Amino acid sequence: MARVHVLTRKEDLDGERLPGKVVVVLDVLFATSSIVAALAHGAAEVVPTLDGEAALLNARGRAPGSFVLSGELAAVTLDGFSHPTPLALIEEGVAGKTLIYSTSNGTVALRKSSDAARVYAGALLNGEALAAEIDECVEATVLLVCAGSMGNFNLEDFYGAGYLASLLSRGPHELTDAALAAKLLHDSTDAFACLAASRVGRLMIERGLEREVRFAAQKSFLSVVPRLAHGSLRGRMR
Repeated sequence: MARVHVLTRKEDLDGERLPGKVVVVLDVLFATSSIVAALAHGAAEVVPTLDGEAALLNARGRAPGSFVLSGELAAVTLDGFSHPTPLALIEEGVAGKTLIYSTSNGTVALRKSSDAARVYAGALLNGEALAAEIDECVEATVLLVCAGSMGNFNLEDFYGAGYLASLLSRGPHELTDAALAAKLLHDSTDAFACLAASRVGRLMIERGLEREVRFAAQKSFLSVVPRLAHGSLRGRMR
């Protein structure tokens, strides 16, 4: 029986041996929710970068109109970049384009996970589809990696890990105590209430982004599974 474990911050990846493991990165507000939404709405791929400078370097030489440059640092949209939240990207239009994406935590966590056998972007939005994908990896240890915020624990990411742990507990997986704790939080708490009560959720709502938080709080609303390979995420529909 495969083990499901939760890491509460991306920094905890530094002590993990990743080869052979399955990693799911969760940055619910908003990086991985945005990645899921973009791919579900037709983005050709999402390129996660470590910072804005790396994003600009990746964009250099690409044909105008073939990509969307989006990102933030410390919850502030980067100058000249598109706003990095799910609905903003959908409304901008990403169909057929490459999304070059830089965030303080989520894209960094994805890059840090690249040595794993499989790396996925997870969110509440695609929980059922992602769990079905992971159920096929019956022998691999699954790490649910909460991106957190600059080394700190984030409630909304832990809640997202709990949703996946709850779904995976129905299949051939054994939950560690950390995964069980996340599951217990999820099973006893409303999604939007939890996200809105979190530090990041409160900050986003104060900035007029309640509709983005409500969007990210939807469970299994989308059926895309974003997998990282060769430096970019592409979506598989289930």
